Amino acid sequence: MKKKSNILSFIIPVVIVIALLVIQALCDLELPSYTSDIINNGIQQGGIDSAIPDVLTEDIYTAIMRMTDDEEVISSSYELYETSELSSDELTELSDKYPLISEENLYILNDLDEDKQEELEKTIKMPLIVSAMLDSNNASLVESLNLEIPEGYTLLDIIMIMDDNTFDAITTSIASSLESLDSSILDQYAYSSISNIYNTVGVDMEDYQMNYIIREGLMMLAIAGVGMIIAIIVGFLIARLAAKIGYTLRSKVVRKIMSFSATEFKEFGASSLITRSTNDIEQIKMFFIMLLRIVVFAPIMGIGAFIKVSNNPLNWIIGLSLVIILVLIGILFGLAMPKFKSMQKLIDKMNLVSREIITGMPVIRTFGTEKYEEERFDKANVKLTKTNLFVNRLMGIMMPSMMLVMNIISILIVWYGAREIDFGTLQVGTLLAFITYTMQIIMSFLLISLVSVMLPRALVSIKRIKEILKREVSIVEPESPVPFKEEEKGVVEFRDVSFKYPDADEAMLKNISFKATPGTTTAFIGSTGSGKSTLINLIPRFFDATSGEILVDGVNIKEASVTELRNRIGYVPQKGMLFSGTIKSNLMLGNDFLTDKEMEEAARVSQSMEFIKSKKDLFDSPISQGGSNVSGGQKQRLSIARAIAKNPEIYIFDDSFSALDFKTDAALRKALFKHAKNATILIVAQRISTIMNADNIIVLNEGEIVGSGTHKELLKTCEIYKEIALSQLKEEEL
Repeated sequence: MKKKSNILSFIIPVVIVIALLVIQALCDLELPSYTSDIINNGIQQGGIDSAIPDVLTEDIYTAIMRMTDDEEVISSSYELYETSELSSDELTELSDKYPLISEENLYILNDLDEDKQEELEKTIKMPLIVSAMLDSNNASLVESLNLEIPEGYTLLDIIMIMDDNTFDAITTSIASSLESLDSSILDQYAYSSISNIYNTVGVDMEDYQMNYIIREGLMMLAIAGVGMIIAIIVGFLIARLAAKIGYTLRSKVVRKIMSFSATEFKEFGASSLITRSTNDIEQIKMFFIMLLRIVVFAPIMGIGAFIKVSNNPLNWIIGLSLVIILVLIGILFGLAMPKFKSMQKLIDKMNLVSREIITGMPVIRTFGTEKYEEERFDKANVKLTKTNLFVNRLMGIMMPSMMLVMNIISILIVWYGAREIDFGTLQVGTLLAFITYTMQIIMSFLLISLVSVMLPRALVSIKRIKEILKREVSIVEPESPVPFKEEEKGVVEFRDVSFKYPDADEAMLKNISFKATPGTTTAFIGSTGSGKSTLINLIPRFFDATSGEILVDGVNIKEASVTELRNRIGYVPQKGMLFSGTIKSNLMLGNDFLTDKEMEEAARVSQSMEFIKSKKDLFDSPISQGGSNVSGGQKQRLSIARAIAKNPEIYIFDDSFSALDFKTDAALRKALFKHAKNATILIVAQRISTIMNADNIIVLNEGEIVGSGTHKELLKTCEIYKEIALSQLKEEEL
């Protein structure tokens, strides 16, 4: 149920973002149309945006009805207002709108639906144009008809009193000559005719025009405002979604890394894990932002813009521009893709070198290899820089190239568009809108290409994150863990245990068997590489034994809960590790309920109280990252104090006393054995003095037990132990 809820928490905002982006794209697509309408209709056509007049004079109406074959369409669309029959109030109201009506009857347009308007426009356009041309005493018409027009009359008045055959012959001849013209020119004639009619009835065309421009301008501003608000909301939602994706991925990756055993850590490497949990996740976040913003938005813009200009005579220019852009993008991608794929590996390499230099700085300075390390870093840095520069240069070439293409396309549109305007087949506003839509189409392709640029790098990052999340962990919690046996609490037993590292040719440990019980100390000693640390690292399941059994509290550790197992162990590694915070926060790492008294006891046993008391804030004294603000011995003692504060049933010390002087070592062991008298203590040591008093000393050589017993027994029975002892202590000290 929780998983379903998590999925919904991503899906719902994504759906909302997609819906908002669709609305934003539609808003952006409408703006050029409004620009075109303001120029064409508002400026060029005086605010008239339809070939259907809102009002007709009686003369024009009669002429149109006489010319049309579909009188029903026109008669049903207009209502007659007889001024003689109107009340004074109705006449005043009508006169306010049409001041020059005087005693003339008017035909006013009814409210029509879209289909009815379309039918009316087809029916009325040509009769309207012809009637208006006759009513205006068009000079060329008067000359061609060779008629004399009496003063105070119009050509229309003369034509209207002729018989039907003559009337039809004249009007049909005029209509036939007009039909050969382009539809846009006919529209211009229609708009001019309507303007003449409006002037006749006293409409103030300047106000009419200004009202249209203001109305359309306000609508344009409203749509732009809606688009802007949606863009802000989308930006906010996408930023939140991206942050949530980053948070979720980081959480999952870190949780997975926390479950890794030493085998998985060795496989990936620390530097690669750091890069994957930071840089790779950032790449995925950026790609997600681009994906939502562009992959949804750009196609809608491109397709919508193409639909808007589908009937334009300049469409061939768009086709040409897309071919050029696709060829350009193809060339650039062919060069850039291989570099993108290698980018993350180069970042891994540089992080590895940087990490080694920073952590190994004391050694580097001691051996005077600063110059060598600088050269090693430069090598990794230069390779990454060259790759970045190559990619950035390609991207730098892309944008100017695209701008050049867009500018050339704009010139082509203006050049050929001007010719179309000259021929009367295109209007200025339509040309400007076409330029805008063309740029929207080109920009859509460009934006999609930018996503394609990021895609290879994002896919590499996704693959690298997926490798971590899908990696099978070698140390896993059993489905039905076996409970530990309280009657065997603290007992650690190895039964014929062997271990081989995954990439090794030979086994590191062979046939190891021993038993450690509460109240006793078991020590491990041997030459370097004999397998001491490997052996004790098998107990908390940092690795799993290749063969044999390891039992803790009477249960095979592979069958027990890993968490429960590690809760029973106080582990002190070879190298003391402290975390940034305070002394108190470090001591409480394994015991959230540690009291002040228990904290002081742990510090006393570990011989840490002396230097803690010397600090101003005592247990609240700050600890820097990695414990860099305390000495090696202090760091080791605090690590031991942390294990003691956990109060475990099993203590594991992996050569943890090597950083201590002999006096502190002896005092610490004495206090520890007294404090942990009921616990099982396992110690790996290099110094004989540290383990001389152990109840059982196990001597390892090349991964095998070559001797076990007390100090005195081993001096007699184990030659290797005796050699180690004599190399460290004088015979009388033994």
